[in-house]
Amino acid sequence: MLEKNQRTKSMLSGLLDVVLLFVSFLLANYVRFNYVVFFEPGGAGPALQVAGDPRNFIAGVGTSVLLVLAYWVAGVYSSSRLRGLARRCTIMAMINAAGIMVFVFFLYLMHLDDYSRVVLGLFYGFATVTMVAKRMIRRWVDRARRRKGLGLRHILLVGGGKSAALYLRALEHNPYYGFVVDGYLAATEEPGLGVPYLGGYDKLDEALESAALDEVVVALEANEIDQLPHTFAICDKHGTRITMVPFYSDYLPARPTIDVLDECKLINVRQTPFDNILNAAIKRGLDIIGSLVLIVLTSPVMLVTAIGVKLSSPGPIIFKQERIGLNKKPFMMYKFRSMRVNVQQETGWSKDYDPRKTHFGSFIRKFSLDELPQFFNVLKGDMSLVGPRPEVPFHVEHFKEEIPRYLVRQQVRPGCTGWAQIHGLRGDTDIAERIRYDIWYIENWTVALDIKIIFRTVFGGKMVNDEKLQ
Repeated sequence: MLEKNQRTKSMLSGLLDVVLLFVSFLLANYVRFNYVVFFEPGGAGPALQVAGDPRNFIAGVGTSVLLVLAYWVAGVYSSSRLRGLARRCTIMAMINAAGIMVFVFFLYLMHLDDYSRVVLGLFYGFATVTMVAKRMIRRWVDRARRRKGLGLRHILLVGGGKSAALYLRALEHNPYYGFVVDGYLAATEEPGLGVPYLGGYDKLDEALESAALDEVVVALEANEIDQLPHTFAICDKHGTRITMVPFYSDYLPARPTIDVLDECKLINVRQTPFDNILNAAIKRGLDIIGSLVLIVLTSPVMLVTAIGVKLSSPGPIIFKQERIGLNKKPFMMYKFRSMRVNVQQETGWSKDYDPRKTHFGSFIRKFSLDELPQFFNVLKGDMSLVGPRPEVPFHVEHFKEEIPRYLVRQQVRPGCTGWAQIHGLRGDTDIAERIRYDIWYIENWTVALDIKIIFRTVFGGKMVNDEKLQ
């Protein structure tokens, strides 16, 4: 049976989440006062009394309900199958953290001043793990059902050109979403699409009458746009849900937004997650905290490296080079000098085996120690810990004429490491491919993605080494 009662299922899922969150709350209290041996300041007695207070259980229920309501507002229960598990889980983890703060405030209002902070930590951990585990189990069950042909969503595709082929290729790469294209309508039969041809666009009414379809995907080309009013009218007549694949999708970001100006709809083609002031504040805050911590932790290494650079060859310890940063504004990027002073340092490329490197310079580049002063660039606000690598003005002027969307990367702060670099795209590699990775990062940024990139940079191999001559 097809999933036509999605709203009811979402409500039942939310009620189950309330129960699981409250069970996590009870489990946090149980573990704290039965297995955790260290005590709160002032002793365990008052905290244990608070744990047994009926108001504590009321606070637990209230927090569980508030968390689920926040999940709902954030779209965690959306019926769209295209919202990935990772994104939903990241949203829930962030909401849970905010929920803990609300919980503390609620306890303050109820004068439960001796509440255990350990319980709060355990509750966050249990709640987040439980929510993620539930969704992982559900995804496993859904995929098992779809392999058996159950719970599938049947699609009629309107269009047979490039946009239709793009949609079919995307479904082929993501079969676990459970979409099945029963056939397509087009002006003429297009070989190679791999789904049944059901006739011309005039057959749409007949196709919707005779088939148990859940959705129509409109993938018309620019020269077929005159078919759009007829297609929408027929779908509305049958009450069939419509999804569009715009023929200009190559120019749209991963998550386009729409503004409304009177009766005019405006699609923001170049909007990024960092246009949201909260996202920008979170990323900048993490950069400030992260750079301060890293400067303190690496200061002994930087001191030894500075001495080594000074003794290895004549010249300054710190190499400064103009790079292009946020909004195409130039800044001076800092590195430990790893090469002898040379006249090509503003435009040249460095190589793995370069006679201009000093022996000590080769050593620090091997372990990316020359990059450590960039933490000061991050602290100043010139750079971010994660982002596209900054280029010298010479290459920016060159590449912007040759690489489509090259300057889109200048809409964010450049980074010490990035999505392209952890995929091996550094040094003398394909610039167009590197830009494609950079733009994907910009359009799909999350805090979890930054953490993943930093983790893979540190533990997945050699740290990013800059590709420009020093």
